[in-house]
Amino acid sequence: MHIQAAIASGNGTFLIDTIQVTEPQGDEVLVLMKAAGICHTDYDSLSWGKTIIMGHEGAGVVQAVGPLVRSVQPGDAVILNWAIPCGHCFQCLEGNQHICEINSPVTAGNRVSGGHAALERTTYQGRPIERSFSLGTLSEATVVREAAVVKTTVPISFPAAAIVGCGVMTGVGSVINAAQVKAGRSVVVVGTGGVGLNVIQGARIAGAGMIIAVDVNPNRLAMATHYGATHTILADRSDHLLQQAVVQVKALTGGRGADYAFECTAIAELGAVPLAMVRNAGVACQVSGIEQEITIDMRLFEWDKVYINPLYGKCRPQVDIPILLNLYQKGDLLLDDLITRTYTLSQLDEAFDDMLNGRNAKGVVLMN
Repeated sequence: MHIQAAIASGNGTFLIDTIQVTEPQGDEVLVLMKAAGICHTDYDSLSWGKTIIMGHEGAGVVQAVGPLVRSVQPGDAVILNWAIPCGHCFQCLEGNQHICEINSPVTAGNRVSGGHAALERTTYQGRPIERSFSLGTLSEATVVREAAVVKTTVPISFPAAAIVGCGVMTGVGSVINAAQVKAGRSVVVVGTGGVGLNVIQGARIAGAGMIIAVDVNPNRLAMATHYGATHTILADRSDHLLQQAVVQVKALTGGRGADYAFECTAIAELGAVPLAMVRNAGVACQVSGIEQEITIDMRLFEWDKVYINPLYGKCRPQVDIPILLNLYQKGDLLLDDLITRTYTLSQLDEAFDDMLNGRNAKGVVLMN
């Protein structure tokens, strides 16, 4: 097949060009992509120093399967996920499928992970090419491992299904799987972009009594109330380390701080803010994947505070994605509303611009 795909150069640029994909072998699945979500990670992938097919959120229809595939067949609608467990490494056996030591594209570092379909299944200019997060969803078709697809179990549009595979799973999973928010407790969410809104949804679904949304963008705060925020704090960009916002959070929580605080900004300087916003023995959760070196005042841990840094909402794909789909079917998890705008592949520049300027809750690229 000769198809169109978004290809990152590795030096900050990308282009839409023709690639070739071949029939799947072994445990591989060929998926005709219908929709791909746009995430900050996709923008970051422009500068990873290597040529790759972009995209790591998406949904589509199975076109063909290799002879070892058992869970899906041609015609099945599927959601792609990048937590691709091998099932037998130390972490998988411990129940930590999201940090599989063999297949995870995150734990693999800069090498091609074991969860990637054979590179020769996809070629660009006559040479094999890697797919972002072993998926490469910003293309009209992709060949992935069977463990990278989850069959949809409820009626759902492809755009809504596309965003489940990363942003929704990361946000809701961080609340329910990682922090394990208890009903009736107070939650503060710093940053109400695509992931932050799903943290808010997760807190609402978990039964949190107070959900405080903090952002510098009033439009995003308006979105936050729609998804479950009970209180909003419009932060000032000049507020160093959000110190004034911390004061407001404590004023809303009896002076002691929230029970749980989630950082969803990806701004390194704000990495310690959730510690400042939780009470003694509270839980601070760094959701956005900050990887830079930061300085933390150890007094912020006083006393008995827990700081966690979960990956991908501790996702177990074949367990957690069907749970999210059931929540969607019940009307508890709002997905269609999250999609502010859709784009064509040729409009990817616009999609990035809208995301970076906070215009969208979530942007989705629709494939032909």
